[in-house]
Amino acid sequence: MDLGIAGKWALVCGASKGLGFGCAQALVREGVNVLIVARGAEALEAAAAKLIADNGRPAPTSVQFVAADVTTAEGRAAVFAQRRDFDIVVTNAGGPPPGDFRDWDREAWIKAVDANMLTPIELIKATVDGMAARGFGRIVNITSSAVKAPIDILGLSNGARSGLTGFVAGVARSSIAGRGVTINNLLPGKFDTDRLVGTLKAAAQKSGKPLEDIRRAQQAQIPAGRYGTPEEFGAICAFLCSVHAAYVTGQNILPDGGAYPGTY
Repeated sequence: MDLGIAGKWALVCGASKGLGFGCAQALVREGVNVLIVARGAEALEAAAAKLIADNGRPAPTSVQFVAADVTTAEGRAAVFAQRRDFDIVVTNAGGPPPGDFRDWDREAWIKAVDANMLTPIELIKATVDGMAARGFGRIVNITSSAVKAPIDILGLSNGARSGLTGFVAGVARSSIAGRGVTINNLLPGKFDTDRLVGTLKAAAQKSGKPLEDIRRAQQAQIPAGRYGTPEEFGAICAFLCSVHAAYVTGQNILPDGGAYPGTY
Protein backbone atom coordinates (compact mmCIF):
# COMPACT_ATOMS: atom_id res chain seq x y z
CA MET A 1 0.00 0.00 0.00
CA ASP A 2 1.31 3.44 -0.94
CA LEU A 3 0.82 5.61 2.16
CA GLY A 4 0.88 8.79 0.07
CA ILE A 5 3.41 10.64 2.23
CA ALA A 6 6.58 10.44 0.14
CA GLY A 7 8.36 13.77 0.13
CA LYS A 8 6.79 14.96 3.38
CA TRP A 9 8.95 16.15 6.28
CA ALA A 10 8.72 14.48 9.69
CA LEU A 11 10.10 15.35 13.10
CA VAL A 12 10.63 12.20 15.16
CA CYS A 13 11.63 12.61 18.79
CA GLY A 14 13.47 10.08 20.93
CA ALA A 15 14.54 8.44 17.69
CA SER A 16 18.01 7.13 18.49
CA LYS A 17 16.62 3.72 19.48
CA GLY A 18 13.52 1.79 20.49
CA LEU A 19 10.05 2.84 19.43
CA GLY A 20 11.14 6.26 18.20
CA PHE A 21 13.69 4.69 15.88
CA GLY A 22 11.09 2.20 14.68
CA CYS A 23 8.81 5.09 13.70
CA ALA A 24 11.60 6.97 11.94
CA GLN A 25 12.60 3.85 10.03
CA ALA A 26 9.04 3.14 8.88
CA LEU A 27 8.60 6.73 7.69
CA VAL A 28 11.93 6.78 5.86
CA ARG A 29 10.96 3.59 4.04
CA GLU A 30 7.84 5.41 2.83
CA GLY A 31 9.95 8.15 1.28
CA VAL A 32 9.49 10.66 4.10
CA ASN A 33 12.31 13.09 4.90
CA VAL A 34 13.08 12.96 8.61
CA LEU A 35 14.72 15.07 11.27
CA ILE A 36 15.45 12.79 14.18
CA VAL A 37 16.11 14.06 17.68
CA ALA A 38 17.50 12.55 20.87
CA ARG A 39 19.75 13.63 23.71
CA GLY A 40 22.68 11.28 23.10
CA ALA A 41 24.72 12.56 20.16
CA GLU A 42 26.67 9.35 19.57
CA ALA A 43 23.61 7.06 19.55
CA LEU A 44 21.69 9.55 17.42
CA GLU A 45 24.44 9.78 14.82
CA ALA A 46 24.56 5.98 14.66
CA ALA A 47 20.77 5.86 14.21
CA ALA A 48 20.96 8.40 11.37
CA ALA A 49 23.67 6.36 9.66
CA LYS A 50 21.53 3.25 9.96
CA LEU A 51 18.55 5.02 8.41
CA ILE A 52 20.66 6.34 5.55
CA ALA A 53 22.04 2.85 4.86
CA ASP A 54 18.59 1.23 5.03
CA ASN A 55 17.98 -0.69 1.80
CA GLY A 56 14.29 0.14 2.02
CA ARG A 57 14.88 3.90 1.90
CA PRO A 58 14.13 5.63 -1.40
CA ALA A 59 17.33 7.37 -2.48
CA PRO A 60 16.08 10.98 -2.64
CA THR A 61 14.95 11.13 0.98
CA SER A 62 16.83 13.25 3.50
CA VAL A 63 17.87 12.14 6.99
CA GLN A 64 18.92 14.91 9.37
CA PHE A 65 19.56 14.83 13.10
CA VAL A 66 19.84 17.19 16.04
CA ALA A 67 21.20 16.12 19.41
CA ALA A 68 18.97 18.02 21.83
CA ASP A 69 16.73 17.56 24.83
CA VAL A 70 13.26 18.44 23.52
CA THR A 71 11.92 18.58 27.08
CA THR A 72 13.70 21.94 27.41
CA ALA A 73 12.97 25.22 25.66
CA GLU A 74 16.59 25.32 24.47
CA GLY A 75 16.33 21.86 22.98
CA ARG A 76 13.16 22.70 21.08
CA ALA A 77 14.74 25.92 19.82
CA ALA A 78 17.66 23.90 18.45
CA VAL A 79 15.25 21.63 16.59
CA PHE A 80 13.29 24.46 14.99
CA ALA A 81 16.48 26.30 14.12
CA GLN A 82 17.34 23.30 11.95
CA ARG A 83 13.90 23.21 10.30
CA ARG A 84 10.77 25.17 11.08
CA ASP A 85 7.91 23.41 9.29
CA PHE A 86 6.92 19.76 9.48
CA ASP A 87 4.09 17.76 7.94
CA ILE A 88 4.44 14.96 10.50
CA VAL A 89 5.45 15.14 14.16
CA VAL A 90 6.03 12.10 16.35
CA THR A 91 6.41 13.13 19.98
CA ASN A 92 8.30 10.80 22.27
CA ALA A 93 10.25 11.24 25.48
CA GLY A 94 11.72 8.76 27.89
CA GLY A 95 9.25 7.71 30.54
CA PRO A 96 9.68 8.72 34.17
CA PRO A 97 11.41 6.23 36.47
CA PRO A 98 9.38 3.55 38.22
CA GLY A 99 9.01 3.57 41.97
CA ASP A 100 6.76 4.15 44.97
CA PHE A 101 4.67 7.32 44.90
CA ARG A 102 5.59 7.95 48.54
CA ASP A 103 9.14 8.65 47.43
CA TRP A 104 8.30 11.24 44.76
CA ASP A 105 8.56 14.90 45.68
CA ARG A 106 7.17 17.87 43.78
CA GLU A 107 10.30 18.10 41.62
CA ALA A 108 9.83 14.52 40.42
CA TRP A 109 6.23 15.22 39.45
CA ILE A 110 7.07 18.46 37.65
CA LYS A 111 9.84 16.73 35.70
CA ALA A 112 7.44 13.96 34.64
CA VAL A 113 4.74 16.42 33.58
CA ASP A 114 7.27 18.56 31.70
CA ALA A 115 8.60 15.61 29.72
CA ASN A 116 5.47 13.58 29.08
CA MET A 117 2.69 16.16 28.95
CA LEU A 118 3.94 19.71 28.44
CA THR A 119 6.67 18.91 25.90
CA PRO A 120 4.28 17.22 23.44
CA ILE A 121 1.88 20.13 23.90
CA GLU A 122 4.67 22.60 23.09
CA LEU A 123 5.59 20.65 19.96
CA ILE A 124 1.95 20.55 18.88
CA LYS A 125 1.60 24.28 19.48
CA ALA A 126 4.73 25.01 17.45
CA THR A 127 3.67 23.01 14.38
CA VAL A 128 -0.09 22.56 14.18
CA ASP A 129 -1.03 25.94 12.70
CA GLY A 130 1.48 25.55 9.86
CA MET A 131 0.05 22.12 9.13
CA ALA A 132 -3.48 23.51 9.05
CA ALA A 133 -2.44 26.34 6.72
CA ARG A 134 -0.93 23.81 4.29
CA GLY A 135 -3.94 21.49 4.56
CA PHE A 136 -2.09 18.42 5.82
CA GLY A 137 -0.69 17.37 9.16
CA ARG A 138 -0.19 14.27 11.25
CA ILE A 139 0.78 14.32 14.92
CA VAL A 140 1.34 11.04 16.73
CA ASN A 141 2.13 11.03 20.45
CA ILE A 142 3.87 7.95 21.81
CA THR A 143 2.38 7.54 25.27
CA SER A 144 1.82 4.24 27.12
CA SER A 145 -0.67 1.45 27.65
CA ALA A 146 -0.63 2.67 31.26
CA VAL A 147 -3.13 5.32 30.14
CA LYS A 148 -5.67 2.51 29.69
CA ALA A 149 -4.46 0.14 32.40
CA PRO A 150 -2.30 1.90 35.02
CA ILE A 151 0.83 0.15 36.25
CA ASP A 152 1.41 0.54 39.98
CA ILE A 153 5.16 1.24 39.84
CA LEU A 154 4.73 3.74 36.97
CA GLY A 155 2.63 6.32 38.79
CA LEU A 156 4.53 9.28 37.36
CA SER A 157 3.87 8.02 33.85
CA ASN A 158 0.24 7.13 34.62
CA GLY A 159 -0.46 10.68 35.72
CA ALA A 160 1.53 12.73 33.20
CA ARG A 161 0.51 10.74 30.14
CA SER A 162 -3.15 10.73 31.16
CA GLY A 163 -2.98 14.52 31.27
CA LEU A 164 -1.68 14.60 27.70
CA THR A 165 -4.41 12.20 26.61
CA GLY A 166 -7.09 14.51 27.97
CA PHE A 167 -5.57 17.51 26.24
CA VAL A 168 -5.32 15.74 22.88
CA ALA A 169 -8.93 14.57 23.12
CA GLY A 170 -10.00 18.20 23.00
CA VAL A 171 -7.55 19.82 20.60
CA ALA A 172 -7.81 17.02 18.02
CA ARG A 173 -11.52 17.78 17.71
CA SER A 174 -11.07 21.54 17.37
CA SER A 175 -11.08 23.50 14.10
CA ILE A 176 -7.90 21.77 12.89
CA ALA A 177 -9.87 18.56 12.33
CA GLY A 178 -11.51 20.11 9.28
CA ARG A 179 -8.21 21.40 7.89
CA GLY A 180 -6.47 18.13 7.18
CA VAL A 181 -4.71 17.74 10.54
CA THR A 182 -5.05 14.68 12.76
CA ILE A 183 -3.67 14.07 16.25
CA ASN A 184 -3.62 10.59 17.69
CA ASN A 185 -1.90 8.74 20.52
CA LEU A 186 -0.09 5.43 20.31
CA LEU A 187 -0.23 3.52 23.60
CA PRO A 188 2.45 0.83 23.43
CA GLY A 189 2.11 -2.24 25.56
CA LYS A 190 5.20 -4.33 26.18
CA PHE A 191 7.71 -3.87 23.37
CA ASP A 192 11.24 -5.24 23.40
CA THR A 193 13.11 -2.01 24.17
CA ASP A 194 15.60 -0.67 26.71
CA ARG A 195 12.69 0.95 28.54
CA LEU A 196 11.10 -2.46 29.03
CA VAL A 197 14.34 -3.84 30.45
CA GLY A 198 14.36 -1.04 33.03
CA THR A 199 10.79 -1.82 34.04
CA LEU A 200 11.59 -5.53 34.28
CA LYS A 201 14.54 -4.82 36.55
CA ALA A 202 12.36 -2.68 38.82
CA ALA A 203 9.72 -5.42 38.99
CA ALA A 204 12.37 -8.03 39.73
CA GLN A 205 13.83 -5.92 42.49
CA LYS A 206 10.42 -5.33 44.03
CA SER A 207 9.41 -9.00 43.90
CA GLY A 208 12.80 -10.54 44.63
CA LYS A 209 12.44 -12.84 41.60
CA PRO A 210 15.03 -13.32 38.83
CA LEU A 211 14.61 -10.94 35.88
CA GLU A 212 14.22 -13.78 33.35
CA ASP A 213 11.42 -15.27 35.43
CA ILE A 214 9.62 -11.92 35.32
CA ARG A 215 10.15 -11.73 31.56
CA ARG A 216 8.74 -15.21 30.92
CA ALA A 217 5.78 -14.60 33.21
CA GLN A 218 4.94 -11.34 31.45
CA GLN A 219 5.11 -12.87 27.99
CA ALA A 220 2.87 -15.70 29.13
CA GLN A 221 0.21 -13.14 30.10
CA ILE A 222 0.20 -11.57 26.63
CA PRO A 223 -2.23 -13.38 24.31
CA ALA A 224 0.24 -12.98 21.45
CA GLY A 225 2.77 -14.86 23.62
CA ARG A 226 5.61 -12.39 23.08
CA TYR A 227 6.75 -8.80 23.26
CA GLY A 228 6.21 -6.49 20.30
CA THR A 229 9.01 -5.18 18.09
CA PRO A 230 9.89 -1.56 17.27
CA GLU A 231 9.38 -2.38 13.58
CA GLU A 232 5.77 -3.41 14.21
CA PHE A 233 5.18 -0.26 16.22
CA GLY A 234 6.73 1.91 13.51
CA ALA A 235 4.44 0.43 10.87
CA ILE A 236 1.36 1.44 12.89
CA CYS A 237 2.76 4.93 13.32
CA ALA A 238 3.43 5.26 9.59
CA PHE A 239 -0.14 4.26 8.78
CA LEU A 240 -1.52 6.90 11.17
CA CYS A 241 0.64 9.43 9.33
CA SER A 242 -0.66 8.33 5.94
CA VAL A 243 -3.30 9.82 3.68
CA HIS A 244 -5.43 6.74 4.40
CA ALA A 245 -5.79 7.69 8.08
CA ALA A 246 -7.29 11.11 7.40
CA TYR A 247 -10.55 10.12 9.13
CA VAL A 248 -8.81 8.94 12.32
CA THR A 249 -8.23 11.65 14.91
CA GLY A 250 -8.36 12.03 18.68
CA GLN A 251 -7.92 8.30 19.10
CA ASN A 252 -5.86 6.15 21.45
CA ILE A 253 -4.44 3.19 19.56
CA LEU A 254 -3.36 0.32 21.82
CA PRO A 255 -0.84 -2.11 20.27
CA ASP A 256 -0.27 -4.57 23.11
CA GLY A 257 -0.62 -8.09 21.72
CA GLY A 258 -4.10 -8.34 23.27
CA ALA A 259 -2.90 -7.78 26.85
CA TYR A 260 -5.57 -5.22 27.76
CA PRO A 261 -8.56 -7.29 28.93
CA GLY A 262 -11.30 -4.70 28.46
CA THR A 263 -13.91 -4.45 25.73
CA TYR A 264 -13.63 -0.66 25.44
